[in-house]
Amino acid sequence: MTETHHHRPSLKQQNKPFKSKHASKGSLKDAAKGRIARQSPKTPTGSNAAAQSRLNRRNNAKQAQLTKRNALISATRIFNGVDGAPRIVAVIPLTGDVSTKSTVRSLAASLDIPADDCPEDGLWKLRADRFKTSLQFRTVPYRSFYAALDACKVADYVVIVLSSKVEVDAWGDTLLRTLQAQGLPDVVSVVPPDTSIDPKSRPGILKSLLSFMQYFVPTQSRIFDLHVSSDRLNALRSLSEGKPADVRWKEGRSWMLAESTQWEDGSLRLSGVVRGSPLSSNRLVHLPDFGDFQISKIFSAPLPRTSKSGHVSGMDVEPTVLAEPDPSSADSLVSSNDPEDLANEQTWPTKEEMNGGVDDIQTDIPDAVAGTTPKAVRRIPKGMSEYQAAWIIDEDEEDADEEGENNESVGEAEGQQEEEVEEMQDMLIDDSQTDVDKRESVRFDDLDMEEEEAQLDKWRNRQREEEDDLSFPDEIDTPKGVSARTRFQRYRGMRSFRTSPWYPYENLPREYARIFQFEDFKRTERGVRRRLEEEVGTVEPGVRVTIYLKDVPQEAASSSLAVLFSILQHEHKKTVLNFTVQRNTEYDGSVRSKDPLILLVGPRRLAVNPIYSQHTRGGGKSANNVHKFERYLRHGSTFVATIYGPVTYGKQSCVLLRETPDVEAPHVVAMGTFLNPDTTRIIAKRIILTGHPFKVHKKTATIRYMFFNSDDVLYFKPIQLHTKHGRTGHIRESLGTHGYFKAYFDGPINQMDTICMSLYKRVFPKWSSTWTPQGVRKLTRSDQLPPEDAMEE
Repeated sequence: MTETHHHRPSLKQQNKPFKSKHASKGSLKDAAKGRIARQSPKTPTGSNAAAQSRLNRRNNAKQAQLTKRNALISATRIFNGVDGAPRIVAVIPLTGDVSTKSTVRSLAASLDIPADDCPEDGLWKLRADRFKTSLQFRTVPYRSFYAALDACKVADYVVIVLSSKVEVDAWGDTLLRTLQAQGLPDVVSVVPPDTSIDPKSRPGILKSLLSFMQYFVPTQSRIFDLHVSSDRLNALRSLSEGKPADVRWKEGRSWMLAESTQWEDGSLRLSGVVRGSPLSSNRLVHLPDFGDFQISKIFSAPLPRTSKSGHVSGMDVEPTVLAEPDPSSADSLVSSNDPEDLANEQTWPTKEEMNGGVDDIQTDIPDAVAGTTPKAVRRIPKGMSEYQAAWIIDEDEEDADEEGENNESVGEAEGQQEEEVEEMQDMLIDDSQTDVDKRESVRFDDLDMEEEEAQLDKWRNRQREEEDDLSFPDEIDTPKGVSARTRFQRYRGMRSFRTSPWYPYENLPREYARIFQFEDFKRTERGVRRRLEEEVGTVEPGVRVTIYLKDVPQEAASSSLAVLFSILQHEHKKTVLNFTVQRNTEYDGSVRSKDPLILLVGPRRLAVNPIYSQHTRGGGKSANNVHKFERYLRHGSTFVATIYGPVTYGKQSCVLLRETPDVEAPHVVAMGTFLNPDTTRIIAKRIILTGHPFKVHKKTATIRYMFFNSDDVLYFKPIQLHTKHGRTGHIRESLGTHGYFKAYFDGPINQMDTICMSLYKRVFPKWSSTWTPQGVRKLTRSDQLPPEDAMEE
């Protein structure tokens, strides 16, 4: 067979499109496709056109350069002069063989300034007259995890001290990952001076350390070797010039590194330089590890000035009041609603009603109205509304038609009955079961209790493959000693997980009476930020002040190096917070919902027990805003972590840590971003009751081991069944007294298939609190047990 080959036509005649000399405005707009012509002055013609165009480009470049220069000057104005605000530099060691004191001493030696009084853990100020600025070093000792986090939160620059001999261990790797997720300002990586290293091997060591740091901070271009004098000066120049990088979560907030603290009669006094945005006395402030507090007064605290001649002035200047809170607009410390104040607004169930058991469940079947024959009987708990009753699904009309209840003629009913009789006669019988009548009315024989227990143990002790466990993670065994309708009375069946309605304000826990809900969160955030910019009586950044805080515990003054952050309006109030998180690939432990963790978000550290749910693609809410609860936080997917916590504004990053016996060495469990404070997000926990097809005949099967008494079969009869092989069906009737029942499916059933019933209930997180290093909680029983033993039902 010959193949024909066609050449691609290389010559094509293309006629020019018709161009009208008088095009309409609409046609010109369509042709432009949204492009806007740049407006320019009269374009010269002739030989002067090129020169004029070159002048325009040069002028535009000059204006852009001037704009950038003015922005840089405005951003660094608070640092101008040796009497300006100091640049805060956090010095963080990653190994135990390096010293923060020797690092600062090497940097100061480039300006011939002694630094013998610099502490290993504390503050030390350097006047860099050569660069017309001053530096305030915050040195942090090795293995001080939370002190390093707080120092980097308020720092303008972070100096990472690496070792040329010792590799970074797991603690240093955890710290870098946490700092990366928390948000880092400009980073300067240095190697302390060491004369014992061979000069020939030094370049290779620096190259290896640079590759390591670029994994966490991709903007790093070099590692400064403090053994070389030029590198010492260049490292100090990097800290003294330019504008510090902005961290997103600190936008609109003010903060302060306290140079001194003093506590007296519940009042804490902190002195330092205000940084960030203007500080308002009407807003609350947050002290890490201690919580939120109110400001009582803000005083000026100028430092004495030394002239060139050595004369000291300003020693006798009296502090003046810069700002006081306005009682009419100051934020209160009320973080949650008091349920006692809502007694007249909502009636809460009593303890007896909440602990109601079998007595609250309807056990008698109501009689039919005279002259009518009900199609099906719905068994629901007493007091359930019509909306709640809609959750217990009735049988499909198609199944009712198959049963012959709604046939239009007697002939069709007789044909359906004959078909069922034929199915009963052809039903497969298990080898261990005999004496079953193959007649129109089937007689069912119960097994004795010993045989029933033996077969149940054999069924439950089967070895399940790992793939099946991942595919069906919600399967549980029905308890044999407790009635299923009592054990799972809080669960309900759903016809469609994504579309079935679920009212978000029904059967809420008592914690929902304490939280706050926003009508429009985005609009509230815009209003808060707009009012903050327009607020009067604030303290501008760069001013050294003394802040008095009310009702502060004395333990807050034990640390002489406290940090302080202002929080925006309403950020003290509790609500439901949702975070999108991803599991840390380096952490191999098991993370279950409601495990105690530490949440780092913004300036806060919270002790939380988050619950995890599926993250809808694109972040949508679906038709009913129902999302599936996840027992475990698994690798490779994005989940939503939900907690009760204080309001948070902006797309702030978050980190989940797990405590260890060593308080200063936690594990990084997950990292993510704040999603929204949606209180109507419904997290539905699913359980799957499984049964074994005991006898199978085409579309009809006898199921066992899903229930263990006939009352449970009748109670769960309206809920739809499904199989692992994709079949769906319904319960037809109960057989015997051991929980066997007959079910009908939409297709032939395999003997090796598994029958499943999905039940759902809404779950809620636990109340969060401020985490403190002093309150180290003991490992809970769920932490000590292996995952398979500690799994919830």
